[in-house]
Amino acid sequence: MAKVKVATAWLDCCSGCHMSFLDLDEALIGLADKIEILASPITDIKKFTPVDVGIIEGSVSNEHDEEVAKDLRANCKILMVWGDCACFGGINSMRNLFSIEDTLHRYYSTESTAQDSKIPTSEDIPPLIPVKPVNQVVKVDCYVPGCPPSPKAIHYALAELLEGRVPVLPSEIMRFD
Repeated sequence: MAKVKVATAWLDCCSGCHMSFLDLDEALIGLADKIEILASPITDIKKFTPVDVGIIEGSVSNEHDEEVAKDLRANCKILMVWGDCACFGGINSMRNLFSIEDTLHRYYSTESTAQDSKIPTSEDIPPLIPVKPVNQVVKVDCYVPGCPPSPKAIHYALAELLEGRVPVLPSEIMRFD
């Protein structure tokens, strides 16, 4: 049987969801027989190629994040999101309480920065937008919430997909033990 092709991306987040994936430990060996990861945060892939499953961690908080989410969605049959940032906007969405200008000013021109500090422009960094969950940008097929989701929840969701089912996580799996 052909392996399921997977691509993952992280947007605005701490990378804790991918760390939970790695915390599957020996279960990763079993998954390696069934999935082939074509793109991940550790590869230098600029554009995605067609895959069976796309996975996004993190919220959408700048124009580049939007492009990545749209590109992965266009190249996957099923899109799964991991973590509260991707599912709900997460703690990153607290930035929405402030204007983009105030955010950039506070980040780049604070008491601890040099007097000649420069606030970057869209030539320097991707333009910021209000923070939003992935489903406000593209269609999402499967949600694995948590901050981060437990390795057990990620494994359950992946195992369900490998069996041809869109996972619906039971409540008892949605917490750390």
